[in-house]
Amino acid sequence: MQADKLELISTLKSLPHKSGIYQYYDAQGHLLYVGKAKNLHNRIRSYFRVSDASPASNLSPRIYHMILKVASIQTIIVDHEYDALILENSLIKQLKPRYNILLRDDKTYPYIYIDTSAPYPRPQITRIKRKSKDCLYFGPFCTGSRDILDSLYEIFPLVQKGNCLREKKACLFHQIQRCPAPCEGKITQEQYAPILQEAILHLKDKKLLLQKLETKMHSLASQERFEEALVLRDRIKKLSVLVTKSNIDLHNTEANWDIFVIVAEQKFAILVKLYMRDGKLISSDYEKIPTHTHSLDEAQILSLYQQALLNHYQKDLPYTPSALLLPYELHNASQAQEWEEFLKTRQNIKLLFPQKGEKKELISLAKKNAKEILKLKDSELELKEGLKELFNLPCTPHRIEVFDTSHHGGSNNVGGMVVYENGEFIKSSYRHYLLEGSDEYSQMQEMLVRRAKDFCNASPPDLWLIDGGIAQINLAQEILESSGSVIPVISISKEKLDHKAHRAKGRAKDKLRGYVKGEPKEFALLPSDKRLQLCQKLRDEAHRWAITFHRKKKLEGFVPKKGKD
Repeated sequence: MQADKLELISTLKSLPHKSGIYQYYDAQGHLLYVGKAKNLHNRIRSYFRVSDASPASNLSPRIYHMILKVASIQTIIVDHEYDALILENSLIKQLKPRYNILLRDDKTYPYIYIDTSAPYPRPQITRIKRKSKDCLYFGPFCTGSRDILDSLYEIFPLVQKGNCLREKKACLFHQIQRCPAPCEGKITQEQYAPILQEAILHLKDKKLLLQKLETKMHSLASQERFEEALVLRDRIKKLSVLVTKSNIDLHNTEANWDIFVIVAEQKFAILVKLYMRDGKLISSDYEKIPTHTHSLDEAQILSLYQQALLNHYQKDLPYTPSALLLPYELHNASQAQEWEEFLKTRQNIKLLFPQKGEKKELISLAKKNAKEILKLKDSELELKEGLKELFNLPCTPHRIEVFDTSHHGGSNNVGGMVVYENGEFIKSSYRHYLLEGSDEYSQMQEMLVRRAKDFCNASPPDLWLIDGGIAQINLAQEILESSGSVIPVISISKEKLDHKAHRAKGRAKDKLRGYVKGEPKEFALLPSDKRLQLCQKLRDEAHRWAITFHRKKKLEGFVPKKGKD
């Protein structure tokens, strides 16, 4: 099974039970699809058979074809399902994924806006945000925008018609005391302003609006105007569950910000980057940073931030933000002034450390996503700690090298080494070996000797995992001792059924072997044991890497040449 498929299975097993959006990517990193979910865990897994990451059986042909192409999944956690709707809409319009058919037009969720430059401003609904400092925007609203607008006109005597002033004659709304009739000069702009400000206050605070509606509902009921009271009751019920504020779609079209947050736990640090353009969150990214220490002090955290800034902003960017947002706790750091000077001279970017408001909420959102990613890393760390305890290893095996060989009847003999570090396969460190040995034992010996000789160029790992038994472990330890290296070695051997390897996913009873306190030990763990599954995952990737190379050389008519890798 390919590494991408193994990583996809691992992702499916550890999805968060939270609201957010998910993005499907193919093996080349092209975005296939953006979706929203109230519960990411349930929604994403409905597309797949989790055991092998193949498409679920109940999908339409188009979606089935898409799932076949999915190689990786990225998620963004948000505070509400409402935010997930807004973010999905924004990302689809920005990125136009191939398999998203809906929402690719220029329509967006509606806003309520007030043009304060008008003589008598009034709230209106729009789907287009104008770049004007005189306009106040509220929303966007997935649902309920018309109910909110009707509620404002129900409670406050605002100008209801756009052509009211042109007609110079009071309309029906004035007669029912719903409009102050500026068209007939019955109210001045100075008298109208406090009414508008009160309406804006209730537009910002949903609780105040609901209180006003409830008061009016009870008043209508006491007057036995029950039909009107029922309309308000239904409206209150609808608005009470409506979220009226979004962290990922702001009303400020000048909000062109990058948001960087680093969260560190155990031996991992996660750098999350959020990108906001024209007031909309348009994309996110994250990097896994190995820290090689159990705890980071303040100086080390600052060093990670400095490196992140240098890596990102030292190159010319096609679109630079107006500001970079960092957590407030970094504000008094000695390096903060240096960072500010670097950003100012390099890209003319302001450095901000928000304490409150929408910028602070964006920092909190980035932290929430970083912690969610760290949870996945923590589960990976638990597995490695489990291996450490099982085999009494001197340290947690953060970097593991895995070896396997492949041949056919003693010809086209090759070997492969894969590297697993910090929860992912490091493909840049993979190696192929052309071998001369006539049997698997001598082939493994040749490959391990050549790897040990290369320790001066590529540092040794924390653990070797090889395919075989105690004989292969003894061979590996002899090679390591002769090279002056001390690396623990464990092996995994396939379960044999009728003298053939049994590779049933999730059911194979493979055995782990190693030396524990100087004595050889064999562990027949349950197929459901996560430690065994991790070793199987590593063994299968090494096997794939070796056999793919073997097939390639076989097609080329390969003749081995001594010492060539």
